[in-house]
Amino acid sequence: MTDGRGAVKRRAGARLWLSAGWLTLLVLVAVFAPLIAPQDPLMQDLMLGRLPPFWEAGSEPGFWLGTDSLGRDVLSRIIYGARIALMVALIAGTVTCLVGATLGLLAGFLRGWVDLVISRLIDIWMAFPPVLFSILLVAVLGPGLHSIILAIVLIDWTRFARVVRAEAMGQGAMDYVASARVAGRGRLGTMVREILPNVAPTIVVLLTLEMGIAVIVEAILSFVNLSISTDAPTWGGMIAEGRTSIHQAWWVLVFPLVALFLTVLSFSQLGEGLKDRFDPVLR
Repeated sequence: MTDGRGAVKRRAGARLWLSAGWLTLLVLVAVFAPLIAPQDPLMQDLMLGRLPPFWEAGSEPGFWLGTDSLGRDVLSRIIYGARIALMVALIAGTVTCLVGATLGLLAGFLRGWVDLVISRLIDIWMAFPPVLFSILLVAVLGPGLHSIILAIVLIDWTRFARVVRAEAMGQGAMDYVASARVAGRGRLGTMVREILPNVAPTIVVLLTLEMGIAVIVEAILSFVNLSISTDAPTWGGMIAEGRTSIHQAWWVLVFPLVALFLTVLSFSQLGEGLKDRFDPVLR
């Protein structure tokens, strides 16, 4: 049994470090994009259109991962696309976490009519298909990062609210909560000082998973031209363009797709690794 727990811990540790390593690298690349990107991501040169990556015949120096049909450097566009993806993940994930976790905590701890109202609101909200709802919202609000972030928050707050509500209910039945009340601590103080710290690990795990979902949503909206300007370097936009020229320039599709896959997988595995790390049984 001890060996089994040790193996789980080692796998969780490896998963945690690998995912954190990729995300750290991505953050550094996004922050220092002007210094790292070999070319201007918006510069077009039709004479350099669809150059292959550096290891294939016909490549040009300075265009390490080739160019798209307009002669724009693929590597530079992936690097600048990481900025948009991470910005959406950070802002949308954080705001969604704050809204959903707060409502879930209030519903799970206060119970009564507060729980009834929030629970019914969650049920109604979850009746809408999330992807179609996000496309509809962005289409109504207009393209732009603010529209994407608002759409993600309006759709995904229910994910936090449901889970945190259940966790708060479980923690509210514990003896330490009853002891805090006997000691004279008010309901707000008990919720913030007693319940919240014990629910925080779950919230952190949900936050990392939500960031990965936000990256996917932004890529989907970019794919259907509902993100920001079509000239702006976004992974979804690059994938949409590469799909039309997969037989002539496979690298335009494959490289942003790999970057998107690794980023979403890293957010997911980071959440799973944190979950295993915080698991009281494993600890």
